[in-house]
Amino acid sequence: MKWILFLGALIGLSFCGREKFFGDQVFRINVRNGDEISKLSQLVNSDNFKLDVWKAPSTFSRLVDVLVPSVSLQPVKSFLKSQGLEYSVTIGDLQALLDHEDEEMQHNEGQERSGNNFNYGAYHSLEAIYHEMDSIAGDFPDLASRVKIGHSFENRSMYVLKFGTAEGGRRPAVWLNAGIHSREWISVATAIWTARKIASDYGKDPTITSILEKMDIFLLPVANPDGYVYTQTQNRLWRKTRSINPGSRCVGTDPNRNWNASFAGEGASDNPCSEIYHGPHANSEVEVKSVVDFIQEHGNFKCFIDLHSYSQLLMYPYGYTVKKAPDADELDKVARRAAKALASLSGTTYQVGPTCTTVSFSQGREGRGNRTRISETIGGSVP
Repeated sequence: MKWILFLGALIGLSFCGREKFFGDQVFRINVRNGDEISKLSQLVNSDNFKLDVWKAPSTFSRLVDVLVPSVSLQPVKSFLKSQGLEYSVTIGDLQALLDHEDEEMQHNEGQERSGNNFNYGAYHSLEAIYHEMDSIAGDFPDLASRVKIGHSFENRSMYVLKFGTAEGGRRPAVWLNAGIHSREWISVATAIWTARKIASDYGKDPTITSILEKMDIFLLPVANPDGYVYTQTQNRLWRKTRSINPGSRCVGTDPNRNWNASFAGEGASDNPCSEIYHGPHANSEVEVKSVVDFIQEHGNFKCFIDLHSYSQLLMYPYGYTVKKAPDADELDKVARRAAKALASLSGTTYQVGPTCTTVSFSQGREGRGNRTRISETIGGSVP
C-alpha cells in the first residue's frame, strides 16, 4: 500500500510540474484580404499578448488559427472587433483538451502493457517509439535495421530505420523526417505507422516493392527527441530543441530554421526567445547536424520528405524565395498525384504548391518557413 501511495505521489508531482493552459482558447480568424492580414500580423507580432499562430493563411485558405492565452482574451477580442476581423472560438479551454489527451495516453499505455501490442492509433513515449523500431527491425530482419545517427543536446540517442533489399553500397536513398517540431505528435505517430507499413507491405504492394528494389528508405520518426520528451513531461506546446542559449534565459532553437540554406533569412528570428529562433549559426543544433552529417556522408540521397502538422498542405521548394525551383514542374506533378491519392483514400483535400507562395503569412511567428531548406541544401526533391 505504501508503494502505491508513493507511486501515486510521484505521478501527481510529475503532472503538477507541467505547464497548464487553463482557459486558453483557439480563435479561428477569417482574413479576407491583404489589409486584414497586415492587421492580424500587427496583433500576433506584439509581445504583449503572447499569441501562438497554429495555422497561417495560405493562398487557398484565409482562415488563421491562433492560440490566445486566457489573460489576453479580452484585449484580443477588443482588437479584432475594432478592426472588423471576424473570428470564432474552436477550442474553448485548451487544458481540458490536453487533460483528455493525457487520459487517453495513460489508458493506452496500460492496455499495451497488458496486451504487449503497439497501438498505431495512439501517441507514445520516446521509449515506446524506439522499442517499436526495434520490433520492426526484428520482425523484418532482411529488410529493416535500426541505425544510430547521433545524439541530442541532452544526450538522447537518435535512431533511423533503414529499409533496403541490398547489402553494402550507397544506393539512391529517400529520407523521411518527422517530429522536428516536438509538439507535432501526429507527425511522429504517422512516421512510425509508415515504418510498419513499409515493412509489412514489401512484396505485397507493387509500389513499395518497386521503390525498395531500386532505392533505400531512411526514416527518422523523432528528429527532436529532447523536445518530444519535454512535451510529454513539462510543456505540451514546446516546439524547439532544448539547447542552452548563452546570454539568454530562453532555451532552445527552432531546428527547422537551423539548416544551412538561406540561414537567418525571412521567416526566422534572431531572438532566442522566439518560437522561430534560427540559432547562433547554421547547423548549431546537434540534432540537425547529425542529420546533415549522415546525409552528406552517404552522398546519394535523392529526396527529403518532412512531416509536419497541422494544415492539409503538400509543399515543395522553395521555402525562402519566390524563385522557381529547377525541377518545380516535376515536383508539382508528383505532389498533385500524391494529393489526389490522399483524397481518394481518406477524402481529405491537400493543397499543393511551393512553400514560399503557399504560406502567405510572412510576418510573425509562422512565416515562409524552412520546411524545405534541407532539400535545398543537399540538392534533393521534396514531393
